[in-house]
Amino acid sequence: MSTSRKISDVRRAQSTTEGAGVLLKRVFGYHQTPQFDPFLLLDEFGSENPDDYMAGFPWHPHRGIETVTYMLEGAVEHGDSIGNSGVIRSGDIQWMTAGSGIIHQEMPKRYDGKMRGFQLWVNLPASHKMMEPRYREVTNSQVPEITPQQGVVVKIISGEIEGVKGPVQDIIVPVEYYDITLESGKEFTLDVQESYNVFAYVIDGSGSIGINNENRIESEYLAHLIDGERVFLKAEDIPFRLLLVAGAPIREPIAWYGPIVMNWHEELELAFQEYRAGTFIKTKSGFSKDNNSTDGQHFYHS
Repeated sequence: MSTSRKISDVRRAQSTTEGAGVLLKRVFGYHQTPQFDPFLLLDEFGSENPDDYMAGFPWHPHRGIETVTYMLEGAVEHGDSIGNSGVIRSGDIQWMTAGSGIIHQEMPKRYDGKMRGFQLWVNLPASHKMMEPRYREVTNSQVPEITPQQGVVVKIISGEIEGVKGPVQDIIVPVEYYDITLESGKEFTLDVQESYNVFAYVIDGSGSIGINNENRIESEYLAHLIDGERVFLKAEDIPFRLLLVAGAPIREPIAWYGPIVMNWHEELELAFQEYRAGTFIKTKSGFSKDNNSTDGQHFYHS
C-alpha cells in the first residue's frame, strides 16, 4: 500500500539581491543543499517595478550544473557562449546545461505588469560535470497542460502523468517538474518516486499537503516532503497553485562558490583560474572573454 508524503520542513522565501541589482526571493540555496539534493537553489523573481529587475544578470560563467528558468509573466533576453540567443516569454522554459563551462547573460525586458518567474539549479554528477554544454528553449505552447480531474490543471515541464510526458527529456539527473493549480476546495493526489527528494513551493493561494490536511501552506512558502510514494494536495476556499518538483539524489561531495559547483575545492580553483585566463570555454564557439562584463573577480549567482 502506497503512503502519502508528509512535510518535514517549511520555510519562507527570503528577500535578497543578485546579478547587477535584481531584487528576488531566495527559496532555498547554499545552506540547504544536503536536504534538497540534487537541487541546489530555487529563486523567485517578480515585481511590478522595472527598477527592481532591469539591471539583470550580465555576462557570467557557470560550470557543473543545469539552470532551469521558468517564466510565469514577462520576458527575459538570453545570450550565451555557445551561440544561443533569444527571448523567453510568459510560460516559456529555458533549460541550460552548463557542463564544462558556459558564459551567458539573462537580461529582463521591461514588462507592463508584474514580471514573475523562477530559476532552479540542478546539480550534475561528477561523471557529467565536464560534459558538452547545451541549451534548450521550450515555448509555452510546447508544454502539455492536462486536467486529471475536474478543477485540477497540471502543466508538465518534465516528468510524466497519465502517460503524458513533459517536453524536457533526456536530462542527466531524473527530474519531475510540475506547475499545479487546484480550484477552491479541490483535492489531487500525485504519484512520486519513493527514492526522490520532493519539494512544493506555493505560487498563489493556500492549501494543505498530507492525507489528514494537517499541514497548511501558503504563498511564498516551501515544503520539503519526505517518506512516501504519493503527494496529497487540497486547496482551501481559494485556488491553490504550486510548483511540485522531484529529483533523484546524487549523494556526492559539493564544492560551490558563486556560479560554479564542482565536487572538490581544487576543481573550483581550476575553474576560476581558467576563467581569468580566458580558457574557461572548452567548446569551439568563437566567444571572446571580452564579451564578459565582469572583472574576473566578481560573479553573479544566476
